[in-house]
Amino acid sequence: MSLLEVEGVTLQYKTPRHLVTAAYKVDFAVDQSDRYVILGPSGCGKSTLLKAVGGFMRPVEGTIRIRGTEVSEPGPDRMMVFQEFEQLMPWKTVLGNVLFPMRATGKFPRAAARDRAEAAIETVRLTKFRDAYPHMLSGGMKMRVAIARAMVLEPDILLMDEPFAALDALTRRAMQQELLSLWQQLRFTVLFVTHSIEEAMLIGSRILVLTPHPGRVRAELDADGFGFDTMDRTEFGAMSKRIHRLLFEPVADPVAPAAMAGTLRQ
Repeated sequence: MSLLEVEGVTLQYKTPRHLVTAAYKVDFAVDQSDRYVILGPSGCGKSTLLKAVGGFMRPVEGTIRIRGTEVSEPGPDRMMVFQEFEQLMPWKTVLGNVLFPMRATGKFPRAAARDRAEAAIETVRLTKFRDAYPHMLSGGMKMRVAIARAMVLEPDILLMDEPFAALDALTRRAMQQELLSLWQQLRFTVLFVTHSIEEAMLIGSRILVLTPHPGRVRAELDADGFGFDTMDRTEFGAMSKRIHRLLFEPVADPVAPAAMAGTLRQ
């Protein structure tokens, strides 16, 4: 059994005038320690899928299961890391930020929570900055704090929604390398959303390619052999071109207008 199973999931949301189908009959599974990337153009429903996995919205059809249990609401088994890591509380130190979710949930006694926070900070190589505030940290340090804060609750999966999208190219590359370095060390499971083909190939061990709106599965690709050291190889360019074709060539089986109708589950 896979860690995360998404089966036949259709997601819809309301606008003032329309009922919009964001994703249509999507299937995929994420295994333990996967770096699983959802890749697609803007508006294809990839972020909406992440919200559904997080338990923030329910499918109108299909099921989402974590370790065999259907997802019906948010929970500490799925932790979200947002864009630019500005979710860190600016009035708390690194230690305070990492302690916060354990104290908020009451999952660990106070002494145990502090020990776990100290260990997590050491793991992400920030012991010297335990008493620093977020404004004193670089972008890479903030990401390490955000991941440490998420991991202290021992989640099954880390959800990352285009975390590097707003960064300049050089900073984005540094953050990608930082994330992979942490993964090599901790081997956490991550579900990562992006619209960048290159980023998907660098970050992902597997890539789910979605069609333009409404998002449907076009292909699932093995990307485990790609990385920063393969970017100048012929195989990297060939895979990039293949993904580009999958993203933008017309789909042979367009969804019928009737399939777009429906109502949101209340």
